[in-house]
Amino acid sequence: MSGVVDLAAVKQAQEAKAKAEQARAEAARTGGAGAVSPADLVIDVDEAGFESDVLQRSTEVPVVIDFWAEWCEPCKQLSPVLERLAVEYNGRFLLAKIDVDANQMLMQQFGVQGIPAVFAVVAGQALPLFQGAAGEQQIRQTLDQLVQVGEERFGLTGLVVDPEAEPGAERPVAPERPAGPHDAALDAAVQAMDAGDLGGAVQAYKNVLAEEPGNTEAKLGLAQAELLQRVQDADPQKVRREAADKPGDAQAQIAAADLDLVGGHVEDAFGRLIDTVRVTAGDDRDAVRLRLLELFEVVGADDPRVAAARRALARALF
Repeated sequence: MSGVVDLAAVKQAQEAKAKAEQARAEAARTGGAGAVSPADLVIDVDEAGFESDVLQRSTEVPVVIDFWAEWCEPCKQLSPVLERLAVEYNGRFLLAKIDVDANQMLMQQFGVQGIPAVFAVVAGQALPLFQGAAGEQQIRQTLDQLVQVGEERFGLTGLVVDPEAEPGAERPVAPERPAGPHDAALDAAVQAMDAGDLGGAVQAYKNVLAEEPGNTEAKLGLAQAELLQRVQDADPQKVRREAADKPGDAQAQIAAADLDLVGGHVEDAFGRLIDTVRVTAGDDRDAVRLRLLELFEVVGADDPRVAAARRALARALF
């Protein structure tokens, strides 16, 4: 579901946050043991080491990827700025440098059309940042947003940096997070979702919430499973035709908003329902408002699109 929360990434981020916090606590307890040196904040990565150096590391710190080549003049201007900022940000992101001439497969996998090109990987998910030479102010703004997303959305606390640490020292592996009381039920729900058993997934998530009402993963999962359940038998053309013909019909707009969200058109879904709130009243208006709140749950409270839509909804209501 493009644009909708990846539940596996949510769970991975929760586990990553616990491991990172354990690592930081252990480093503090042992006076810096397990910390990395400033020199380790900039690494050269090739295809063989990509999984361990980028994908695995991205579960504890955002990894910024600098695609470059020796013959690229703009790269020679950009790369030193990124390297300096990696040290200045003091472990809040890791810079991975990839020589495109020696790593054509990685270049193709990321869809790099020209260099310099800068991407990020956060909790295993790739994000394009910018292409071509950029000013330092723009780079800082982009990095600040990346770090904020890593911390607020994925719980990444970054690396512990010790100026006295030996470069390249082996980092101890943080202890595994003990399995939670509902992990088996949550895993079963995700498996049911993957298998298309939406009813089973809905029930599994409800079972978890009955015992732990504040479980974030179960809330997200239930909202997403119920959304998919609502649209699985819908005729998209019919739904959209009715929404176009009946702009003030609450149920028609609700059905179309569900399709919008499943298609990744988050702002369209939110805007449609907010507009409908403005032109409806009574039970219809309340039904639209409640569906909008449910869609907020699907996308996630930390998403800036949700925050903007909440403000717009408040203006429409009051």
